[in-house]
Parts: sequence; structure tokens; C-alpha cells
Amino acid sequence: MTLRAFAVAAILAAPAPAAEWTDLFDGKTLSGWNDPAKKSPPGNSFTVEDGCIKVVARPKLREDLITDRTFADFELTFEWKVAPRGNSGLKYLLQDHAILDADKTRRGVRFEDLVGHELQHREGDRSQPGPQGKIEAYTVAFEYQVIDDGGHADARRGGLYQAGALYSLVPAAKPMAKPVGEWNYGRIIRRGDRVEHWLNGVKVVDTSLDAPEIRERLAARWKDNPVFTLLTSRPKKRTPIILQNHNDEAWFRNLRIRELQ
Repeated sequence: MTLRAFAVAAILAAPAPAAEWTDLFDGKTLSGWNDPAKKSPPGNSFTVEDGCIKVVARPKLREDLITDRTFADFELTFEWKVAPRGNSGLKYLLQDHAILDADKTRRGVRFEDLVGHELQHREGDRSQPGPQGKIEAYTVAFEYQVIDDGGHADARRGGLYQAGALYSLVPAAKPMAKPVGEWNYGRIIRRGDRVEHWLNGVKVVDTSLDAPEIRERLAARWKDNPVFTLLTSRPKKRTPIILQNHNDEAWFRNLRIRELQ
């Protein structure tokens, strides 16, 4: 091969450059997000406070915050912190969502069964809360865990539920979260079926979403449920970014994303 041919081959083999970084949050408003406060009836799950997106604890209409834009392969960076004993998450690869009567879970209906029933029958109505006036919108997606590792009972169950984990599917390689109340730096890279989670400069998850252990853990929780099919087949490839309301106070800022070629 001539030197010129070698140079041309190298250029063709090199990955295409990533797009420019885009801010997902302007620090002042929820512009670019599907703001619950502008829905009918208005929701109260999120607000803007001191240059941050704040997750409101125990809202009447508990729903996640979803970007207007969708993304395929991407690199996302963000900062987060939680209140003591707090739990939240950043979700991606949204496949569907279910409007739940949250009162039913308190009447003994298993949460996973409630989600599956709603995905099959579409009976939920955001404008019609249950007897106790509670509505929950559940998003079917993958989750970067955001949590107080030392104070929340879920995190004490182990790495699958600790900060930075691919929630319930791939454990964080090591505990890297800062003390509760301090800002953490998160990063997610998604290329096709491969995802990486970074926490405070350390890669804590590096996996294929088609890995056998992920399929096994999805089956253990969502057997014979539409959620299993959605998260294993992933028919939607371009999807929004989601901030989760898990009934606890949490804060996000400096959310930036770029699409990868």
C-alpha cells in the first residue's frame, strides 16, 4: 500500500467526529423539557431553584421530566446531588410509559403487575387521579442510579442499587459517590447496545444491554410482562433524556449532551 493510500484508508477508518455539545438546561427555565407545570392539570414534580432543576418531594402528580429532543448515540454529562436518604435517577432509551393509580399499590397490587396491566390496557388517565388523589407516570427505560449510598435503604442492598449503577441490572464497580449533599459528576456514553456510566471521573459500568445477566435480571423482575419485551428488543432507537421523580428531593445542573456518529 502506498503512503497516500494508507493515509486515505486511515481517514476512512477513523470514527466520525462527535457533534457539538448542547446544554439541556439553561439554568433558569425548563425550556426544552416537557414541563409538567404546563400540562393539564398542572404538575408539580419539578421546579427550577438556584440554577438547578429540583426534584420535588412527594408531589401529587408524580411524573418524570422528559426532554423535547430525542437522541440516538450520545455522550451526556451532568452534576447531581440528593437530600439525605434521597433517591432519584437519570433515565435513557425510553420505550413507553404507563399512567398508574398509585393508590392501588397500597391496596396490595404488585407494582410490576400494575405497570404491565396499564401497558396492555391503557386505562390510566393523568387527569383522573385515584381516590387519594395520587397519580404516578412510570417511564420504561434504563436508569443511571442517583441515590444517597449511605442513607437510603435501597442502596444498602448492594451495588446494583448504588449511585452510578445501571439500576437493578449492572452494579456500580465501586462506591464513588460523594457524601450526601455534595455535588457529583455523572457521565453516560451510549453507542448502540453498549453503555458506560461514569461517576466522579471513574467508569463504574461498562456493558452491553444485550448481556445475558441483564436479560436474566429483567426476566426475574418483569417475567411475562411487556416491560421485559420492550427493554430487551428496544424498538425505539432515538429517545429523550429523563430525570426521575422518586418522591425525594434531588438536584441536577450542567446537563450537556452531544450526539455521537
